[in-house]
Amino acid sequence: MTMTDPVADFLTRIRNASAIRRDVVEMPISKMRTALAIVLKDEGFITDYALESEPKPGKLTIKLKYDQDGSRVIRAIKRMSKPGCRRYIGVQEIPKVANGQGISILSTTKGIVSGRKAKELGVGGEILATVM
Repeated sequence: MTMTDPVADFLTRIRNASAIRRDVVEMPISKMRTALAIVLKDEGFITDYALESEPKPGKLTIKLKYDQDGSRVIRAIKRMSKPGCRRYIGVQEIPKVANGQGISILSTTKGIVSGRKAKELGVGGEILATVM
């Protein structure tokens, strides 16, 4: 079966693993998923990620992050732009998620970056997801 939306698959795997308090989540490796994991790590939503390419297809392992009291750091993760309805925004339209406590993830000409980084770079793009 072919995957039509790898970003939605990535977000759903993280959402489901976080909901049942898993420490790690594994998924097939791709450049898009790796870039999303880098953004989540840079913004402090996951502890770490690892790329394992020994088996033929390879896998991406993400270590989820929890607070001292055991509550989830990723409380909500939502896909914004979908394959059937792409959403493109300019630099002035980048949303402030959860009054600055969350992030938006954009696909720009400078790569996949957080909304904060996109504002610094002065670029807009396709808004992939929001994380709170």
